[in-house]
Amino acid sequence: MPSPAVERLLRELHASLSLRKRPEDVAHLIRDLYAAEHIDLDPATDSALAKAGEHSLRNQWHGYTSMLEDFARPVGAQRQLARAASLFTSVPEILNDAGDDPAQIEAVIRRVGEEIYRALGQNDFGMDRLDRAGRADAGLGDMSKRQYNKRFRLLRRMEAKLSRLVHEQRRREVTITGKGAFAHALPYEEFAADTDTAAFIAYVTARGYMRSIFTNGRQRQVYDEVADALFQRLRVNPERTRWYAIAHAHPTAEVLERVSDEELTRLLVRWNRFLREVAELLEDAWNRRPLERDTMIVRRGNDSSTWNQAAQAWNTARVHWFALLTELGEEDVLDRICLGKVPRLMAADVAYWHRMSGGGLHPDTYIWAELPLPWEVLRGEKGCPRSLVEAVCARHGVDAAADGWTRPRRAAEAVAFRRTPELVHGVAVADPLMASALRSAGVFSGKGKHAAAQEWL
Repeated sequence: MPSPAVERLLRELHASLSLRKRPEDVAHLIRDLYAAEHIDLDPATDSALAKAGEHSLRNQWHGYTSMLEDFARPVGAQRQLARAASLFTSVPEILNDAGDDPAQIEAVIRRVGEEIYRALGQNDFGMDRLDRAGRADAGLGDMSKRQYNKRFRLLRRMEAKLSRLVHEQRRREVTITGKGAFAHALPYEEFAADTDTAAFIAYVTARGYMRSIFTNGRQRQVYDEVADALFQRLRVNPERTRWYAIAHAHPTAEVLERVSDEELTRLLVRWNRFLREVAELLEDAWNRRPLERDTMIVRRGNDSSTWNQAAQAWNTARVHWFALLTELGEEDVLDRICLGKVPRLMAADVAYWHRMSGGGLHPDTYIWAELPLPWEVLRGEKGCPRSLVEAVCARHGVDAAADGWTRPRRAAEAVAFRRTPELVHGVAVADPLMASALRSAGVFSGKGKHAAAQEWL
């Protein structure tokens, strides 16, 4: 059994898999964990963790970051449940977290609906309400029309709230998975079974959760020198390492070859299901207003937030799907179904910046524009064999295999560690206190600034 100090640190690292802590702060926790377990680190790992941990919030004089350390959480139905408790007599005891649990919310709607003889889904204000005679027959003769309508409207609003909550929770899950794959879904027991495994997963996931920077170049790579140093420790003790847990976040060939076929199949089934869920989100966003596929520049009416979150999730899932198929020896599946990448929508000012700096659209955009849409491929409405993808890539001068269109990408080379910048709408700011002020002033938001903010600037 681990000591209380080790247990606390492992729990904190496991919790970070669903949060958005800075990699520096996770590195500090990892160093504390090794110290609590009295593990002597090799010089390379100790140096890498010290380099990152030096910039943790605990080592800064202000101990503050202006950026949220969690992914945006949907607003629950606590207010609606409290209102239901004041209007209905059969509301069960409401737990503190009931407003965030769709199952409990639905159970309340069904149960209290019985009081006014309303079933789930009966939301038509003209057709589904009981008239005076209907209320009398149902034994509601003592309830006024006003009181009955008040309860009916509340349940209708609660169903709408339930639908929104499910959608937003699903979007949050998609966002987290797009950034850090299935690391957040690892049970604590699997995560904490080996210290080196836990350290690597926690750090590489924190790196994956970093926010995008407003730039006309490449985004910061996930796999850096700290992640590489932690991975070297896994190689030293391969028999102790939990490779199946590692595969949830880092699906390289070296990792997957150490995972059993049964576990690989389990992951493949899970990613298959996730790809279909993300395809539905992409299709919903597309149907609200089709995109300009030839440029992928966002236009008025495009749901760019949903699209970009889903696109990143699709591409992450696709990387894992390709890697798992290859390791299982099922590459012939790609001869029939070779899922393409999905590019993110780009703001017009970023596209202009690219052109002015001598760049242009990424070749992937042209390839995407010629391939069938993802949801059409998954439903079998259109074919997307590997031969088609190779032909389109060749037409645009892209090496389909090397660029990850038809084969898993090669393992990334470790990049140098760089501290996490404070961001205001994607723009790097040197100081977190200044970042808070700029964000409050509406700077970089694309919206007009308040008069007070203009004076301050």
